[in-house]
Amino acid sequence: MLRYDRAMESEKKAHRVVVLALTGLLPFELGIPHRIFGRAKGPAGRPLYEILTCGLAPGPVHTDADFAIHVEHGPELLATADTVVVPASYELGAVYEEGRLTDELAAALAHIRPGTRLVSICTGGYVLAAAGYLDGRPATTHWACAEHFQQLFPAVRVDPDVLYTDDGDVLTSAGVAAGVDLCLHIVRRDHGAAVANEVARRTVVPPHREGGQAQFVARPMPEPQLATTTAARAWVLDRLHEPLRLTDLARQEAMSVRTFTRRFREESGVSPGQWILGRRVERARQLLEQTELPMEQVARDSGFGTAQSLRKHVQAALGVSPTAYRRTFRAAGGTDNLPSPDGPSVTAGPAH
Repeated sequence: MLRYDRAMESEKKAHRVVVLALTGLLPFELGIPHRIFGRAKGPAGRPLYEILTCGLAPGPVHTDADFAIHVEHGPELLATADTVVVPASYELGAVYEEGRLTDELAAALAHIRPGTRLVSICTGGYVLAAAGYLDGRPATTHWACAEHFQQLFPAVRVDPDVLYTDDGDVLTSAGVAAGVDLCLHIVRRDHGAAVANEVARRTVVPPHREGGQAQFVARPMPEPQLATTTAARAWVLDRLHEPLRLTDLARQEAMSVRTFTRRFREESGVSPGQWILGRRVERARQLLEQTELPMEQVARDSGFGTAQSLRKHVQAALGVSPTAYRRTFRAAGGTDNLPSPDGPSVTAGPAH
């Protein structure tokens, strides 16, 4: 959703992301914001984000590995943040066990200014929930913790099955790799698909996994003896502008429609129709950001057929009309000198 207007920063100031490092943190998840936001560049290679790390106090912070990290900044840094990210920790103490903040953590979070965007990765959501930021809002966490999370915080609308949630100024992700998906989603929301896709290419990860995609299914990978639907998805990406029938997709894999539909959902977490719609919205976003094509042409090239259909689906997916979406990126200067659009990549499998 394009509801966070402060994300469109001026040309002179990078959006400041402050990552809160807590004792027992997971080094991989701590590094996700630095890797994803740090690779986002604007025209002429200008960094779009400034990423800083703070702790509850300056100094060493123990991790769940056999090393500690040294954090130079204390919690006062949170007062300067445009976005605060809370990665996972395995040593949350009273936050995890009782659903309440310690005095030290509460004092740290008190530095956060009203209107600051809040992001959690995996069990970092416990911190936001204990502080009351998630009351009445949708949220997720690692699937293995979802039931406990809901019991501890009944006021939160927990969705245990999705990769991430976006409620405007508060966003949460499931475990581990879903944090990458969420950070890429934020870059895409702030600066458009072309910038996010370039970050994904440099990070060697899929550019886009839908937030509503399942984070865990009973059989995450197809059985080795069975064919996959990869060829059909690649076939679709070359034909988004054409009418696409389920029978045609199934024919690419020499499967019945029933078998193909089941296999497709097992691999991607969504139905073929939902996946195609997502790719068409992504193509429309790229065309709106990077071209001056009239709306009817954007609709045809992205597979929606008419400007009315384009408007309906873009509004439903992004929360704004195609015209407003294009105007936002033109006003922000985020579309100058961007690479030409590529076809969206095949959606990756479920998170672990």
